[in-house]
Amino acid sequence: MPREPTAARLAAEEALGRLVRDVPDFPQPGIVFKDITPLLADPEGFRAVVAALAEAGRDADGRPVVDKVVGMEARGFIFAAPVALALGVGFVPVRKAGKLPGETHAVSYALEYGEAVLEVHGDGLAPGERVLVIDDVLATGGTARATVELVGACGATVTGMAFLMELSFLPGRATVGDVPLTVLTVV
Repeated sequence: MPREPTAARLAAEEALGRLVRDVPDFPQPGIVFKDITPLLADPEGFRAVVAALAEAGRDADGRPVVDKVVGMEARGFIFAAPVALALGVGFVPVRKAGKLPGETHAVSYALEYGEAVLEVHGDGLAPGERVLVIDDVLATGGTARATVELVGACGATVTGMAFLMELSFLPGRATVGDVPLTVLTVV
């Protein structure tokens, strides 16, 4: 049975509807880009979205149930860092190859036009840690799936993923598998 939407969730949904704008034919013809910059410029809307995303890392009594929040490059960083602060846990970035100094775990994954590599610091997550993964959009799910693999390579476990929006016409949800998902709005 689905839970009733919380006040934070309702405020986030309202902010997303009001502040995310569609930009047709960007970055190429036929694409409708979801521009989040108006949301980021609005402190009330941004605060509402962070609070709603943070709920994915709390139990029914409001206690944090994760040890770290992982943000995926690059727009995921914008949301994951304040979610980590709201939960009182650490933030760990997942970056494109070659962006992190020191030892890293890496995973290669398929894109619609080739391949990409993501990395995380080898010491960014400890074995047994519980992780909430945050990003702005769940689309094909390739980056999300690769991030789950990276977390596992560190010995940690993804206990949930949270996204601002899901593109329902793409297979992201199926690609991610059985990881619990929180999506603030579906388009």
